[in-house]
Order: sequence, then C-alpha cells, then structure tokens
Amino acid sequence: MNTLNRTPRTAHSSRGRRRTKRFSSEQAITTIQCRRIPAYELLDEPALCEIENHTDWLLENVGITIKNDPIALELFANAGAKVQEDRVLFEPGLAKHLCATAPKQFKLYSRNPSHTVTLGGNHVVLMPGYGSPFVSDLDRGRRYATLEDFKNFVKLSYLAPSLHHSGGTICEPTDVPVNKRHLDMVAAHLTLSTKPFMGSVTSAPRARDSIDMAALVYDYQYMQTHPVMQANININSPFILDGEMSASLRLYAEANQCVCVSPAIFGGAMGPTSTAAMSAQTLAEGMAGIALAQLVRPGCPVVLGSFHSTMNLRSGSLTFGTPEANLVSMALSQLGRRLGVPVRSGGGQLTSANSPDGQAMMDSTNAMWATIISGSHQVWHAAGWLEGGLTMSYEKFIMDVDNCGALLRMLSGMTVDEETLSKESYLETRPGDNFLSTAHTLRHFATANYESILPDTGPFETWKDNGSPSTAHRANTVYKTLLDQYVQPDIDSSRAEDVAHFVSERKAETPDAWY
Repeated sequence: MNTLNRTPRTAHSSRGRRRTKRFSSEQAITTIQCRRIPAYELLDEPALCEIENHTDWLLENVGITIKNDPIALELFANAGAKVQEDRVLFEPGLAKHLCATAPKQFKLYSRNPSHTVTLGGNHVVLMPGYGSPFVSDLDRGRRYATLEDFKNFVKLSYLAPSLHHSGGTICEPTDVPVNKRHLDMVAAHLTLSTKPFMGSVTSAPRARDSIDMAALVYDYQYMQTHPVMQANININSPFILDGEMSASLRLYAEANQCVCVSPAIFGGAMGPTSTAAMSAQTLAEGMAGIALAQLVRPGCPVVLGSFHSTMNLRSGSLTFGTPEANLVSMALSQLGRRLGVPVRSGGGQLTSANSPDGQAMMDSTNAMWATIISGSHQVWHAAGWLEGGLTMSYEKFIMDVDNCGALLRMLSGMTVDEETLSKESYLETRPGDNFLSTAHTLRHFATANYESILPDTGPFETWKDNGSPSTAHRANTVYKTLLDQYVQPDIDSSRAEDVAHFVSERKAETPDAWY
C-alpha cells in the first residue's frame, strides 16, 4: 500500500478513477513499438557527407582521450589507430570500419515476452527519466530522492503502457550509501518489473555486480545470446572517455549486453554553438565508444546515444525543447541510420521548468515531437523530467506518459481499407443525420481515438464545483491510485531469494561510503 499523502477530496472524481483503472489494467501490455509513418529526413546527401567528413577530421586531428585504461588503448593500437600516450587518433574511415560489426537491429529480452523490445529498424522504445537526485510531488514538495521513491518510479514505469523500458537510475536513492545503492536499484528493476533495464556503470565492480545480478535471474549462458540490459556509457565531452566508463563498457560488451555510448554536448560549453558542429562532434565521440565495444566483442549490441542541449549564452543556464537542439536530434537520427546502428535521441520530454506547469509541457512537447518524427529508436527521459534533470516529478511523470501514449498512437499511422472508409455508415444514415449510433461507430467507439487519462473535458461549472483541479492535481491523483493498484509481477521465488542474498552479501563486504 502506498503511504504517500492523499490530495484534497476535490481533486478526486469518478471519471478520474475510471480512467486510472483502465490505465492500470493494461500493465502487461506494451503499446505500439513500431512506427508506421516515415522518419523525417532533415539533411540532404551533400550536408550529410560534409558532417561525416568533418567527423573523420575530428577523429584524425582531435581523437579521443582515454584516461586510466591501458587495455582500451592497446585494443585501439592493435586495430590500427594511432595512440599517443592516452590519446587515440583515427585515420579517416577507420572508426566507421571498426563500427561495422555492430548490429543494425537487436532485441532486449524480458522474462515476460510481451515486454521484449526491439531496437533499430522502424521500432521505438520509450523509457523514463534518468539520474535525478531530487523528487517532487504536490504534497511534500521537492526533496532528496529515497529508495522508496526509486521503487515507486520502477513500479509506475512498469504500469505505464506507453513506456517500453524500466530505465536505469530513475532517481538517486540518497538514503542508501553511494557505494551500495546500485545493488538496490538493480534488484528493484529485476524484481518489481519485467521490462528491460539499465545496470550500473559508475565503476567496474558495480558494472560487474549488475551483470552478475542479472545472471541470477536470466543465467549467464542465456545472456551470451540474449541481451537483457543496457549500460549508459557517457563520454566526458569534449573527447574524453574516463577509465571507469571504458572499463564498464568493456565488461558489458564482454557479456554481450547492450552498450549505449552517449556524448553530452551543451552548445557553447562542451562544443561549438552551431548545430552542424554539435552533430559532427556527437557522432565522432559516439563512434569512438562504439568502436571500442566492437573491439572487445564484435557484434556486441550498441546504441549511438546523445544528450545535447542549447544554453542561454547570457546566463549559462541550460535550455530544452529549443529549435536548435531539435535540429541536432533530427540530424543525429539520420547520421545514426547511415552508420548502421540504433540511435538514442538526445531529446525526450526535457524541460528546465521548476514545476509541472505550462512551461514544462511546452518545452517537453517541443523536444518530444522532434524526437518522435526524427526516427530515433530509443528515447530516454520520456517521463518525469524537471529542472534540467535535477528532479523527477510524480505529477509530470503521469503527464508525460499520457503524452507518450498519444504520440505512439500517431506513430501507428492511418489505415485505409474498406472497414476504415466505412461505406456502410453513409448508407445507414441520411444527409443531416449523425453517426453516433451506426454499426461502425458502435464497433469502434472504444478504440477509435486515443483516450487520455488526464484532460478534463466536462463543463466549466462541474470543474469549478470539483475544486478547479489543474492537470497536475489530476496527475497527482492518478499516480497515487496506480501505486495502490500495483501488483508485483511473478518471479521464481528461488531467483528472487538469490538476488536478495547477493545484495545482502555484497553490502556486508565493505563499509558504507557516502561520496
């Protein structure tokens, strides 16, 4: 039972409860994952070639610096790259050649087959926000995230039909020691959800723990041919791959688990302000990481990631949903398809707003629209993000997953056939009649349109009598009801006990560390 405080009575309505019940009853069903509308092609062939040529120039003249990982440096040297101390330089075409063994499309497997997802091709995978140290809701405001909050968001992600993936560090459980919280987070993903998830990458031992814990549920032999989890390998832009990250990358690649290489470029800080330069630099840094994964294990599943944004160059604050960042998202999806790997969008429902308000949804919707039409295969931060990622908001999470559902419905496209053209409806009515009681309407009324769980479409007087609840207040009601209705998915009891025992043993081996 969820113990969070309840909203005032006026925010509850029978309509809201009915909507929430419908939403939660679909927890085992993942909504559309395959796009049936074409990806938008922003750049023409000459522009794409020029960016790719500049990418080669960057890799040849700037290269990638790998800190404290002689194994990675040796792998690159043996593959023909020029290694100068800890700096790796690539002749034109070499990095692309090394990336060529990466699969264009692959699956992330689940112990519930309905939650197995495909990355690449015409598929799209949505997942919640990542990395926030704070959480917020209308009842208790903004506060440091706890393990309870983390588990709540794993449950909500599992319940949301429009999210295909459980995420990773959805929020930081700050009440657990830094050196041990990865154990609790991976255990939550493995036992509270059946959707694919992300393991820890903050150190090689934590990466190893994540892989070992997954093997307690899936078995090592199965994982050798069936990726079940992902690693988020961040490039420390510009052009530095930290040794902890590269060591974690190598461990995940050795285990045949998905490696997502994600440069993080804020225009004007980690790279030039221009969209073309941001696109080329992201591609260069991403290719270097993908190449390393392929050197460790050819055919290892990878994703070309990106996290980019613009900045207010007068104040230094990050800005999201801007046209410049959206253009980079579109360009990178094209460039990733040409490279032949799945692409993680740099967009998502991102915002620098401090509350789940109009600015938050304006920023988020702008960024998400560009992401969806770009043809990106995986979208991180699709739900819950506030304050430039500092905060996961319970209310915005619900607002975002509702918007995700509408966008996924749009991706399903338009079916044109005898049934959808419905000649019978016109023959059943006369000019001037309505179509509310036709056989076609009665067959399709429940599924014809995407039905949002949030908007209040009733009369003003009823809304006022109910206390004039905002969208955020309605979302507050929904998230609490969902948590109350959550039912943990089945898991073999011996495997669950093995996970719990692993966590207990590993925690007992070392003292707590809070930094």
